[in-house]
Amino acid sequence: MRWALVKVCLAVTAMVVVAFAVPLGLVVQEMASDRAFSNAERQAATIGPTLSITTDPGQLRRAVESTEMGAAQRMAVHVPAVGGGAAVEIGTGRAGAHAVDETRRLGRAMTVPLARGGSALLQPTALGSGDIAVVEILVPEREVSNGVATAWLVLAGVGLALVVGSVAVADRLGARLVRPAERLADAAHQLGEGRLGARVPEDGPKELRSAAVAFNSMADQVVELLANERELAADLSHRLRTPLTVLRLNTASLGDGPAAEQTRAAVEQLEREVDTIIRTAREQRAAGTAGVAAAAGCDASEVIRDRMAFWSALAEDQGREVRLAGVDRTVRIPVARPELAAALDALLGNVFRHTPEGTAFAIDVHDAGDAVIVLVSDSGPGIDDPDAALRRGNDGGRDGSTGLGLDIVRRVAEGTGGDVRIGRSVLGGTEVRLWIALDDRARGGGARGGRERRGRRKRRGG
Repeated sequence: MRWALVKVCLAVTAMVVVAFAVPLGLVVQEMASDRAFSNAERQAATIGPTLSITTDPGQLRRAVESTEMGAAQRMAVHVPAVGGGAAVEIGTGRAGAHAVDETRRLGRAMTVPLARGGSALLQPTALGSGDIAVVEILVPEREVSNGVATAWLVLAGVGLALVVGSVAVADRLGARLVRPAERLADAAHQLGEGRLGARVPEDGPKELRSAAVAFNSMADQVVELLANERELAADLSHRLRTPLTVLRLNTASLGDGPAAEQTRAAVEQLEREVDTIIRTAREQRAAGTAGVAAAAGCDASEVIRDRMAFWSALAEDQGREVRLAGVDRTVRIPVARPELAAALDALLGNVFRHTPEGTAFAIDVHDAGDAVIVLVSDSGPGIDDPDAALRRGNDGGRDGSTGLGLDIVRRVAEGTGGDVRIGRSVLGGTEVRLWIALDDRARGGGARGGRERRGRRKRRGG
């Protein structure tokens, strides 16, 4: 917008300068020419009184040499033959006999251009005998254009100054218009990235002030809605503590044995998750999503080992073979530990719920440089419609599933700019590929970055 305004002012000012400067320059040129020829006419008129008195060559020569033009050898006098005498030529004529005769015949002044540059003014003058003498004045080209170049330079300088001034004024006006719009766009980007404290100064033109007021009001409402949502989540989670306490006390009466130990471990894990939800819901975070993700990052290998330690007991009871790969080294990802643990529990829970006992499964971790890939695969019957399984609330190929487990996994991946894909595993069953992006620019893209990432995965051939 700023450059558009500058271009418009530049074009308008340039047209105005051309419209006025060019005619003015032509007028100056015409005035210089008129001044030169008017001066020549005055010089030619100075010899008129002498011609009216005498045509004697000696007296005429002295009279011509006494004038300014005669002394500069720029005047010539052509006197026709009078009373049977010879024609008299005083000075050096340049116009030619034909031009002189034509001037004498017409009886009015003529201007004749010369081959070597300049012009000759031919002024007819009446003699006492009634004949016509012609006075010739040389007008050099430098006198015709005297001061024209300077006038053009002055006009060009004034025009350039007007153009530069108009551009400067347009740039300042454009800055006043664009700066509030840029601040509004920057605040919108910050709010989209999760920095809820972003606000816009309410200044600038009336329309932009109105937009800033509307934006600030919207941001305040978003903050209020998120605060209400956190409070609601905290309240709902807090209500679970009472039944969890009863459940934990009841598990103490189950005695010993693997089933009792697994039940007590599950209740403890559930209590920890509820506490985490309460703390997260009540936490007031002023930093952006990117900063929170970086601060809440975790070691994917350590989380996977920890969750497998929990699920391995149940896998052993059901006779499932478990394989881990790539978890022997540290792999940092921009995902909070509880979120990754919830995603893994959702994937492993699907394996236990929707495959027969004895079905083997595996977890593989690959560090691809710009992303970390977590593969959860099994040797079960697979999923008939993977696309439907990824839709929110619809787990297509598995009866009785709500699809919320895969939705948790998808949100974790897309929160980093990655994605989730479902395919056929090397074990013969289902393979869920969790792509976690490590590129900050991908994380800044949000859901759009996730869509772009999915497009790149498809171009890579899945």
